[in-house]
Amino acid sequence: MQFDDDADLDTSEVSDQRGSRIPGGRATIGGGIAGLIALVLGIIFGVSPDQLGLSSGNPEPRTTSSGLSEVQQSCRKGRDANAREDCRLVAVVNSTQDFWRQEFARRGGTYTPASTVFFTGRVNTACGAATSAVGPFYCPSDRKVYLDLGFFEQLRTQFGASGGPFAQAYVVAHEYGHHVQNLTGTLRRAQDGQQGANSNAVKVELQADCYAGVWAHNATRTPDESTGRPLITALTDQDIRDGLDAAAAVGDDRIQEKFQGRVTPESWTHGSAAQRQQWFYQGYRTGDMTQCNTFR
Repeated sequence: MQFDDDADLDTSEVSDQRGSRIPGGRATIGGGIAGLIALVLGIIFGVSPDQLGLSSGNPEPRTTSSGLSEVQQSCRKGRDANAREDCRLVAVVNSTQDFWRQEFARRGGTYTPASTVFFTGRVNTACGAATSAVGPFYCPSDRKVYLDLGFFEQLRTQFGASGGPFAQAYVVAHEYGHHVQNLTGTLRRAQDGQQGANSNAVKVELQADCYAGVWAHNATRTPDESTGRPLITALTDQDIRDGLDAAAAVGDDRIQEKFQGRVTPESWTHGSAAQRQQWFYQGYRTGDMTQCNTFR
């Protein structure tokens, strides 16, 4: 994945609250089923983190000597996104929102942006307090995406994903898929409390995967406002394989087999590895959000 070196990054779309940690160390997925359950519930993106019994407390924003946040200070241009992980995620947020803004306008609607919050260890949200154990999540109450950047290492080391920049981009784009669902009214279908392979919770998650693929299809075609050229200049076949691999790594069957030794489809909330890959690729192949009707 390559970014236009000369493009301006819009850091106003990201709030950098990395900083203080929970006393005794950061909460992680760890070596137990409790942490896994917290992660799986958290990534439902409709469940309030406070329902998981997780820690509260908001860290101080990470700032530089100039008083600017670290991303404001360091993430100015596309070349910064080509060099730094946090700047790369800023660029992915920019690209994702550029696409959905233009897609909504093309369909006669209005896209309301959502900011992304970088945090370390713990964060307060309108959906409740959360720690890193819940993984990346979207809070519909404040329309924000929350990311502890340490999750991406856990995705590789604990969930077996191959990693790579586009694996990270897939996660971010999936979160913004939930924001699109919130704007269109689909997200509430996941809040009926049901689980299982045919539940609305699974269908909502698979649709968010499909929307991530739709963005990926259009990423190198979506013009950036600062240059008139796409912010993302190249996606390779390997990038897409990394995205598919990340989608499979967080499939319910893959997680259950790894952490509890058996697969129980009646408790699924996200879909199988094969389904998550299928729907991401459906979006990537077609580039059309109308082809993401997982409820059909």
